[in-house]
Amino acid sequence: MQTQVHLLHHVPLSPFCRKVRLTLAEKRIPFSLKEERYWEGGTEFLRLNPAGKVPILRYEGRLLYESQAICEFLDEIHPTPPLLPDDPAGRYEVRRLCAWFDDKFHAEVTANLLYERVNKKIMGTGYPDSQNIKTGSARIKYHLDYMSWLLEHRRWLAGNALSLADFTAAAHLSCLDYISDVDWDRAPAVKAWYATIKSRPAFRPLLADQVPGFPPPRRYADLDF
Repeated sequence: MQTQVHLLHHVPLSPFCRKVRLTLAEKRIPFSLKEERYWEGGTEFLRLNPAGKVPILRYEGRLLYESQAICEFLDEIHPTPPLLPDDPAGRYEVRRLCAWFDDKFHAEVTANLLYERVNKKIMGTGYPDSQNIKTGSARIKYHLDYMSWLLEHRRWLAGNALSLADFTAAAHLSCLDYISDVDWDRAPAVKAWYATIKSRPAFRPLLADQVPGFPPPRRYADLDF
């Protein structure tokens, strides 16, 4: 019986797409990638997702949208290895941290650093705003300190087991690490946590990503960074 290969419409430096890629790979669900210039819109792309954004996962004849919803769907359909705890309190904490990174971290850090430095040039929407970059550089320190505090009390971000919260945070930080915007020396516990996730087989394809015009630093793919 032939294994079905699912299709993920994505862009390489999207933390939301990376989150889905990590979930698919961790669960060993076969998939291929199609890069999309979603910001150009167009009727064909809007037929895929009227919201006009990625990720979009083609899964067994369905189109799935929104990274958190996609990942939780995959965790239910493919429960091994689990990325959400069995108990309600544990699931709450994972979802709380996923929202923290996808909403708060994204608005305060990812949008101000990655989008200013990279996305504006790729999309042709102007020059980086130095004030936004300054804001992002200041706010990431707060988030690294919060992650350090979490890891002082837990093995992983949401508890004693690897979860979707770890992949969500790692997806954002990996994009910023690609452009050398993470001060790992500030947070040794976060660096050690990230090194552990970075060493997982599911993470290797992300380390091979190359964005034209924006080569990553040499240490980006180095597991012993």
